[in-house]
Amino acid sequence: MKEVVYTQRVAFGDCDPARIVWFPNFFRWIDAASRHFFVECGVPPWYETEKELGIIGTPLVDTHATFSKTASYGDELHIHTSIPEWRNKSFVQRHRVMRISGKGNNAELIMQCDEVRIFAARREAEGTAIRAVPIPPSIRRLCE
Repeated sequence: MKEVVYTQRVAFGDCDPARIVWFPNFFRWIDAASRHFFVECGVPPWYETEKELGIIGTPLVDTHATFSKTASYGDELHIHTSIPEWRNKSFVQRHRVMRISGKGNNAELIMQCDEVRIFAARREAEGTAIRAVPIPPSIRRLCE
């Protein structure tokens, strides 16, 4: 199973008055890590996959997160992203957010999130509506 790491430095503005990362920021970073995963695997930008395959992206349809520790400004977070399960039109993407501390590269788990995402295409007759489509084998091969 391929794993890609996305690095995020926590800024002061990412935190609440108690100096703890405001939880929606984790989901913003995880969304960025999701796209980063595909880029690192060699998947072209979505505007290109739309022209070639009709795929406009991988929208989120379900999520489950567990927070084990807090993070604060100045922390360097590494988001480890993988796809442990492929389905016909959807897949599970796992994100493990690790805090890197010290010079020995010690890492501690801050939170873990499993997302279910679909490969989406436009519904021709309905303008902006989307539909789930089977995962293109070419994309799956790049990401395995």
